[in-house]
Amino acid sequence: MNWMLVEERVAKDDRCILPIGSVEQHAYLSLATDMILAEKVSVDAAEPLGIPVFPVVPYGLASSFATFPGTLTLSLATYIGVIEDLLDSIYRSGFRRILIVNGHGGNTPATVVISEWLNAHPDASVKFHDWWRAPQTLAKVQQTDPAASHASWMENFPWTRTTDARQPTTAKPQIDYAALARVGAAQKRELLGDGNYHGLYQRPDEDMAAIWEVAVSETRALLEGDWH
Repeated sequence: MNWMLVEERVAKDDRCILPIGSVEQHAYLSLATDMILAEKVSVDAAEPLGIPVFPVVPYGLASSFATFPGTLTLSLATYIGVIEDLLDSIYRSGFRRILIVNGHGGNTPATVVISEWLNAHPDASVKFHDWWRAPQTLAKVQQTDPAASHASWMENFPWTRTTDARQPTTAKPQIDYAALARVGAAQKRELLGDGNYHGLYQRPDEDMAAIWEVAVSETRALLEGDWH
């Protein structure tokens, strides 16, 4: 869309989506996994409705994985400013109903920024959607295989794979989450090894397609549902 199309669209419908992700280690999957999934589920959900989807914010809060090559992270102070500035820009464009589709658990502090921003913009409504752990999607994941975690099979879609043919066929034992939480990035890397938290590295594409269908439907329902 060009700016004139945006102006025409927002005059008829003030809904939009801002996907947010992260560039960080995902074991044998793409470093861009979180941003790819956040943007794709947004586009797939919004397309039948004609609702604009802004380009994904690729970088997020990934300090836990800072010592894995290729991980790029923002500081919390910087991230707060980025989210505020983007919300302000979206608001200036005329959008009042904003769905933020998040693809990275570390980005949760954005919810506090949104809460404060809404206090100053009472005519706006913002929904924050962790697409992968929304109720219906998470239930479908658990039904498929309860051993699902960061960088495991549950993030292994055709569009998050790389040209690296290495993909372990065994399931990884669950890591010690308590130990992981109390150490810095260097020690986290030692504890994590390849980066998968636990579970298989890949499941059949049929399983992934079924999960994706639920995720898209659940995201679309947020666009069509109550905004008040």
